[in-house]
Amino acid sequence: MRTLLKLLFASLLAVATLLPMAGAVQAAERYKPFVLAWRGTGDFQEKVEEVKQNLEDAGFTIVAVFDPYDENAHVDDARVIVFTSEALKKVAAKSEMGGFAAPQRAAVTRIGDDLQVAYFNPLYMAYAYRLKSDLSNTAAALEKALGKIETFGSRKGLTARKLRKYHYTFGMEYFDDPYELAEYGSHKEALAAVEKHLDNNDLGVKKVYRIDIPGTEQSVFGITRRIPEGGDKHADDQWIMGVVDFEELKVTPYLPYEIMVDGKDVVALHMRFRMAVSRPDLKMMGKNSFMNLMPSPEAIRKLLTRAVGGEP
Repeated sequence: MRTLLKLLFASLLAVATLLPMAGAVQAAERYKPFVLAWRGTGDFQEKVEEVKQNLEDAGFTIVAVFDPYDENAHVDDARVIVFTSEALKKVAAKSEMGGFAAPQRAAVTRIGDDLQVAYFNPLYMAYAYRLKSDLSNTAAALEKALGKIETFGSRKGLTARKLRKYHYTFGMEYFDDPYELAEYGSHKEALAAVEKHLDNNDLGVKKVYRIDIPGTEQSVFGITRRIPEGGDKHADDQWIMGVVDFEELKVTPYLPYEIMVDGKDVVALHMRFRMAVSRPDLKMMGKNSFMNLMPSPEAIRKLLTRAVGGEP
């Protein structure tokens, strides 16, 4: 009997010891890719100007403001504001391929009378892009400047641990599996080639901005993809967003796509990573699923390769 009681007591003690650990695991914070900053009615252009001013007042530098869509889009109006800061550039310089995090993205989107202001979640990006900072200062500054009603883009969200090693499923790319678009003889030569080809091509790929990361050989280019008639629509920004941006809260700050000159190499995040980590709840099959985008990753690889002077 005593032996049985000892065994029972030992079992209860083991369970009690494990409970705090289980609670800690359950309490792991989860993050979602987008932040809804404001929602209401009003004048679209006035709201765009307000967002720009608030970002500048918060110490950010506006590097681009552009319309990602034409009149046939799934929304009535959209304007993307790309911004950065010296602090963001310093963080970017400390991580491999960290330059992709230097440009942050906000957007104003109108659907009928509904105006939405949203931005990509810096906390989410920090973990997904494996930065050596959690960008909590940036997140706090954006919340103060633009607001924060809720985060969205994933029903449950992802933990920091999951984000740091994120890939959608078996066989799909990680953060450090980028498109390798071109290689040149030097960093200077690579920059010159990218500038030249982005400024002069008939592919529908145009430069939106360029950010150089001090102390590194990383330069990030934001680009738009408006594929002309006869081209492959599966690489077109508007066509792709028409597939994936189907929920009530719009994910306009997914755009623009980035190309990076990293040393003498020209790379871009693989669509199967960039889209998947930004829209982690997309189903594999069915309407508004990755199945609808099946041709897009290869179409984008070929398009971007040609757009920077590489050989597809």
